[in-house]
Amino acid sequence: MRYLLLLSVLLVPACERRTTDRTLVFWCSNNAGEIAFAKEFTEQWQRRRPDKPLRFQPIPEGQSSEEIILASVVGKTTPDIYANLWQGNVEMYARAKVLVPLDTLKGFLDFIRTRCDSSMIREITSTDGHIYQVPWKVNPIMTLCNPRALAARRAPQPPYTYSEYLKAGAQFRFDRNHDGYTDQWLGYTEVKPIWYQRLFNFYPLYLAASNGAPLIADNRAAFNNRYAVEVFRFLQELYRKDYFARERLSATRDPFLARRIATQFTGPWTIGFLEKFKDPGFEYETYPMPVPDDHRGPVYTYGDPKNIVIFNTCPDPQAAWEFVRTLIDRPGDLRLMELTGQFPRRQGLNSDPYFAGFLRKNPRLVPFARQAQYIRGVDNCEVIVEVFDIISQEYQACVLYDRKTPEEAVRDAARAVDVLLGN
Repeated sequence: MRYLLLLSVLLVPACERRTTDRTLVFWCSNNAGEIAFAKEFTEQWQRRRPDKPLRFQPIPEGQSSEEIILASVVGKTTPDIYANLWQGNVEMYARAKVLVPLDTLKGFLDFIRTRCDSSMIREITSTDGHIYQVPWKVNPIMTLCNPRALAARRAPQPPYTYSEYLKAGAQFRFDRNHDGYTDQWLGYTEVKPIWYQRLFNFYPLYLAASNGAPLIADNRAAFNNRYAVEVFRFLQELYRKDYFARERLSATRDPFLARRIATQFTGPWTIGFLEKFKDPGFEYETYPMPVPDDHRGPVYTYGDPKNIVIFNTCPDPQAAWEFVRTLIDRPGDLRLMELTGQFPRRQGLNSDPYFAGFLRKNPRLVPFARQAQYIRGVDNCEVIVEVFDIISQEYQACVLYDRKTPEEAVRDAARAVDVLLGN
């Protein structure tokens, strides 16, 4: 509860609104594509609405954007608009009453209902019934595969069930032990026991196995089920049988490009990197996350959503929303894709003719666009970071060190989460 405690200790009950400077301040991410996006749309706004001045700046440098935002909230130096807030932090700020309830602004609900389906709206609705975040961009986590490396080892090809994926791992291990391939593995996923790393291994696999089930429901742990147990067992087997590397491959040259691994779980941001740095003739394909052998229906995954919020220090929330709306209409969403390679979180993205031209020009991104209709964010829980921290501790004990059975690890994690939630 580290973030929540800091807010409760340092945050005064009400934040003073600025009255001397009527210029709206818009913070964006500090990567090049999003800076270009923010600059372009700020300039358009200034031309169209000179009566509502607005300036943008990349979020100040720091250890993480989450810590910078927290510090700005505590110090009452928040921007008016912030476009890159991790969905998992929104509920904490909503409970601290530092965000504008967007559903109270004119035109918000009508617009958001045309962009988002009902399940997406439920996901972004706070426990108090208000909506404090604008669904903006997603990066679905999928399985990247090197088909030549798999074929060379007579390994099963994707899309993968758990058993087929484990068979592929066995073939890679056999080749390492018998044919001199000492540094080639089926895959790798970050081994650091840090909570956010579980967003890119355990959590997308859990969503895939469970058809998008929540971790938290009715203020209790909802993941003490066969899906979480199967995911822990699957990952435990990958390490126990030496199919995944335990060493920190991320500290070396990209292991996928270097052909040290044949698969990886990643998002669409990887595609631009691969296209820029791959060797001539290097091939790869994108598939859904592995699923249990008896899985039926679509394969869900974690969407890694980043959303837009308006802080209650904003002198003109209605004008701020009108600006945000220009970022998330169809032209805004298309420019986001063109400038960043990331995807807007809107219904029908893959079937909307407005975006068809972009997808024809960028066929490597098409699988992610298709996957975008089957994604989840995280549950609206103000201590969701601590929830993932608990899961990560049990992940380390079970998956990485084989000190617990999957059943024990999931049960112990659920019990600790229930205590955290006051049950």
